[in-house]
Amino acid sequence: MPLSSSAALPDRKPASLLEQDARTKARNAAEKRFRLYGVAAIAISMIALVVLLATILTGGAGAFRQTYLNIPVTLDAAVLDPKGNRDPAEMAKVLTLSYGRVLDAAVEATVARHGIQIEGLTEKDIDGLISKEASAQVRDRVLANPDLVGQTVEFDVLTGGRIDGYFKGRVTMESAERDSNTSPQQLLLAQELADRGEMVTRFNWNFLTNADASDQRPEAAGVGVAILGSFYMMLVVLALAVPIGIAASIYLEEFAPKNRITDIIEVNISNLAAVPSIVFGILGLAAFINFAGLPQSAPIVGGLVLTLMTLPRIIIPTRAALKAVPPSIRDAALGVGASKMQSVFHHVLPLATPGILTGVILGLAQALGETAPLLLIGMVAFIRDHPDGLPGGLFDPASALPVQVYNWTQRSDPAFIERASGAIIVLLIFLLCMNVLAIWLRRKFERRW
Repeated sequence: MPLSSSAALPDRKPASLLEQDARTKARNAAEKRFRLYGVAAIAISMIALVVLLATILTGGAGAFRQTYLNIPVTLDAAVLDPKGNRDPAEMAKVLTLSYGRVLDAAVEATVARHGIQIEGLTEKDIDGLISKEASAQVRDRVLANPDLVGQTVEFDVLTGGRIDGYFKGRVTMESAERDSNTSPQQLLLAQELADRGEMVTRFNWNFLTNADASDQRPEAAGVGVAILGSFYMMLVVLALAVPIGIAASIYLEEFAPKNRITDIIEVNISNLAAVPSIVFGILGLAAFINFAGLPQSAPIVGGLVLTLMTLPRIIIPTRAALKAVPPSIRDAALGVGASKMQSVFHHVLPLATPGILTGVILGLAQALGETAPLLLIGMVAFIRDHPDGLPGGLFDPASALPVQVYNWTQRSDPAFIERASGAIIVLLIFLLCMNVLAIWLRRKFERRW
């Protein structure tokens, strides 16, 4: 007997929009997992960023503080001006070694005046309290004012790197026992002088103005030359890369015919943006130094190399900003009788300005942090003198902030690692300011269409 149609079909629960079936539940679960993966990735990135910034800030904050010893120094005329005529030219013949002996006597007299007695303290420990740079500082001040000779003048002199590190927590009594450059007795003496107000730690403005120092004088090292070098290079990049890059972008996007030549140019621009930066350094060494004869370590050479490297990074985002302007803007301008150039410069370019400015500033910020191309053109050299003002300073030897960081990390004294972290903080401040400027300009010139 045949079954009826109602008996042949199994009983099924009617589907409901309020209840999820197995496939919907699986799809929703996959979507939740994906969101969790995204949140986890962001959280890991933020944790890594916080750890990185905390490491840099804690390691480099000490570079912005420096310990000084305040002592009265008797500037003995018989030592500093043997002929007694107060002629700076003749006094300049007196070496810093003679000033060092005068300073050593002043430090010893200060310790004796306070009656500090420490078992095992030697004369070497007392004389080693101050930096080797202190004698050069006193010499410069005396040569600037020869009338100081024969007087007793108070000086705030730099302390040695180990003494400075002790007050910053970098040097301890345990490490001093194993260090040939200091001793626990010397640290105890420094603490006694600090308790009596003769030794103070304060903000170190000289870190932002001084030039680099030798391996034996980390406490005197600064980023003044590196800041000027980076500033001069950015001026060159700003003067060359920005107008050339924007003009090339406007031509390629708005005026250039679409043919094989422009296709080759566009491909090469994209390829140049992916070329390692050290290749541009090799190009700069061959073209600007070996062929053109420009001086090594000069900001003009660094600026030209960074210009070549930055051009594709400006052209690509500028073209993207121009392409983002709707075609209807161009059509409307042409429809009311504007020429091609008028439609581009009066209508398209103002609307693309926020994106262009953002790309330009981010390109400059990336150029500011480049190191590899600058190493090949000699900007890793030890530079003691500040470059002159513009335009002559473009051809004087200089360093750059990222190169200075690299240079300091290669030295053995731990104080230079602190200096390197401090230079990274300065570089990050520059980059932060440039990114804030990019955001502000984008919001200021942003228009709706």
